[in-house]
Amino acid sequence: QVQLQESGGGSVQAGGSLRLSCAASGYSSSTYCMGWFRQAPGKEREGVASISTSGGSRVYADSVKGRFTISQDKTKNTLYLQMNSLKPEDTAMYYCAATDVTPYGWVSLALYEYNYWGQGTQVTVSS
Repeated sequence: QVQLQESGGGSVQAGGSLRLSCAASGYSSSTYCMGWFRQAPGKEREGVASISTSGGSRVYADSVKGRFTISQDKTKNTLYLQMNSLKPEDTAMYYCAATDVTPYGWVSLALYEYNYWGQGTQVTVSS
């Protein structure tokens, strides 16, 4: 079973940067897709970015495109989300997710595609 642990959240001023990390255990070749999601109070959880385990495909939500970068270090079994030019509307609990029920090379921002979730890390952006 895949277990995920997020870290790197915190408080930052608008325009600043944060780098989130997701340490994965139980990762295998069958884990084809990973992603970052976020949920603000009173809002639905939404997909932020996704990457295939091959590293060849990425997808971003329109709201973060050009500002966030998803990447992975397979040697360390770690997923990253580099967040630049942060805005107050980026404030949310950020969750790392993974799935092993999608084809190799798959990327997805849909919640229903994922079957493994971390506990979340809080990101707060002040103006």
